[in-house]
Amino acid sequence: MFFIKEYLFIRLTYSKKLAIIYRIMITEVTDMPQNKGPFYMTTAIAYTSGKPHIGNTYEIVLADSIARFRRQEGYDVFFQTGTDEHGQKIELKAEEAGITPKEFVDNVSTEIKRIWDLMDTSYDKFIRTTDDYHEKQVQKIFKKLYDQGDIYKGSYEGMYCTPCESFWTESQLVDGKCPDCGREVKPAKEEAYFFKMSKYANRLIEHINTHPEFIQPVSRKNEMMNNFLLPGLQDLCVSRTSFKWGIPVDFDDKHVVYVWLDALTNYITGIGYDADGNSSEQYKKFWPADLHLIGKDIIRFHTIYWPIFLMALGEPLPKQVFGHPWLLQNDGKMSKSKGNVIYADDLVDMFGVDAVRYFVLHEMPFENDGVISWELIVERMNSDLANTLGNLVNRTIAMSNKYFGGVVNKTGVTSEGAGVDENGASLDFDADLKAVVTGTRDKVQNKMATLHVADAMTDVFALFKRCNKYIDETMPWALAKEENKKDRLATVLYNLLESIRISAVLLESFLPETSQKILDYLNTSKRDFDSIDTFGQLETGIQVVKKPEVLFARIDEKDFMEKLAKEKEEKAKEENEKEENLITIDDFAKVEMKIGTIVDCKPHPKADRLLVEQIDLGDEVRQVVSGIAKYYKPEDLIGKQVVVATNLKPVNLRGVESNGMILCATNDKELSFLTIEKEVKNGSKVS
Repeated sequence: MFFIKEYLFIRLTYSKKLAIIYRIMITEVTDMPQNKGPFYMTTAIAYTSGKPHIGNTYEIVLADSIARFRRQEGYDVFFQTGTDEHGQKIELKAEEAGITPKEFVDNVSTEIKRIWDLMDTSYDKFIRTTDDYHEKQVQKIFKKLYDQGDIYKGSYEGMYCTPCESFWTESQLVDGKCPDCGREVKPAKEEAYFFKMSKYANRLIEHINTHPEFIQPVSRKNEMMNNFLLPGLQDLCVSRTSFKWGIPVDFDDKHVVYVWLDALTNYITGIGYDADGNSSEQYKKFWPADLHLIGKDIIRFHTIYWPIFLMALGEPLPKQVFGHPWLLQNDGKMSKSKGNVIYADDLVDMFGVDAVRYFVLHEMPFENDGVISWELIVERMNSDLANTLGNLVNRTIAMSNKYFGGVVNKTGVTSEGAGVDENGASLDFDADLKAVVTGTRDKVQNKMATLHVADAMTDVFALFKRCNKYIDETMPWALAKEENKKDRLATVLYNLLESIRISAVLLESFLPETSQKILDYLNTSKRDFDSIDTFGQLETGIQVVKKPEVLFARIDEKDFMEKLAKEKEEKAKEENEKEENLITIDDFAKVEMKIGTIVDCKPHPKADRLLVEQIDLGDEVRQVVSGIAKYYKPEDLIGKQVVVATNLKPVNLRGVESNGMILCATNDKELSFLTIEKEVKNGSKVS
């Protein structure tokens, strides 16, 4: 079946001084596998409390590899991600930053989306929980659940963790701290609405028992059953009154909807769910979701709270929730407090997008946590990417150009009937290579079906390794020396180029840019998934590129680690200098500041930029010289109340003594006095 595809790629190239956006529109006609139906998948929406580190970024790259592979297989994929933007933590961070919560989440959401785009992820929708449609539907959902008796009003008293925005009982704490994040908790009590979780608990237990694929990996299912469901569920707090940054409960506006009822419903509101029964055609097509891909730390919310909310709404449950492991540093989970955070854009600057994608996908086991270190990244860059993959592609294309002017030819002179060596091993290298190549697609497909993504990618690289071995076995350079072996040489190079083509098609889900480059180097139109069913579909007569770029450059580990250590040292020095510039509250208390009124002001007799003010400080009139003549006329200042630092040592400025300093705010273009809200008595202290 032929169809037209249009791609819109927004490629972001970043350096420390420049950001360039490239927009490339590609239209191509291709042969697509038969449509296998809709496939809806989501990631957890990223919390907008700050910039995501590489551990957070892993999830979107993992999801993208799955979405791309399902598209290759012929599914009609809808891939949604986005940002979670309400809650007390954000309200507090916005207050600290001196901006509104909406301004704060706008900034962070933009940064998260920038990083997702930088990592070449192919999401179809980026939802924000501050989107109007989402907020209105959350209000409708809350009211519907309240009207049918699933939500009731009460009060909550317990231990509260602000970062997790979760209440806990004393018995749930671990060493007196939050069982999820390990941070401090504090007693809290407030009026709240609650959801009757126990009403649906037995239905959920039955669903989990009859749908073993629902929670994956199995260890996550066991944890949810044994630690939460079987001991019995407590009713869940679903509103808050102690802060305002949230979606208001429209029939009780002192309450805002609690973050989990708000955030979880994005999976249905993002595709057009309507609580009044007027859901979109898109919703009817894609719900229930085929896959929710989330971090293992929020598995409870997605496999207990979320399915129960859906049961109450009368909606089907997602088919699968997969709780992926964490990407850790050698010294544990990444956090700013530990100073061990690594960001995706920094890694991309050093290694490139596909190298970073390869690393995070390769180093994450199916169920257990992965570990990231600089040494390991360099090792993977050199051994897997530069040597196994990059060197294979470059030397095969170089030999094709050297021996046949880059023209691809298939002569049919194979190694069939070559016999065996002294150890009984087959010398029919062609047959063995073809068997590995044709078997790899099924291996990869089987691994991806169960979300063993790292294992699937390992199978692709095993194929690259087999190609390198084939070069050693057939020795093209030796064949090239004998004229009567030219046809055999052509077949060897054809086999290599075809194997690389098939490998590149399989690589597309994991390293999309690299896959595209390789296929471009081969100048082939055979790029779809069906074209790798059988060996030998690479066109003859085409001409490979003359001189391909180096796909991945080797890195000198010693030089790299020395440079990294120097950068860390410089950063630490900067931080120390910042620390040295900090003062204590006792230091600040030494500065005496008072309110005064300017009663007289004249130009400085010897300096055009200075004014001489006489300031009434209540018990005295103080003379102060200020460099503000550029911004104010003397007559405009008389009668103004200002803040004056009064215990500075006197200083002589061009022959006129100054006994204090007026506090001002300035930029390059304007200056403004620090003002007070209403007039107060001269001499009043500022503290």
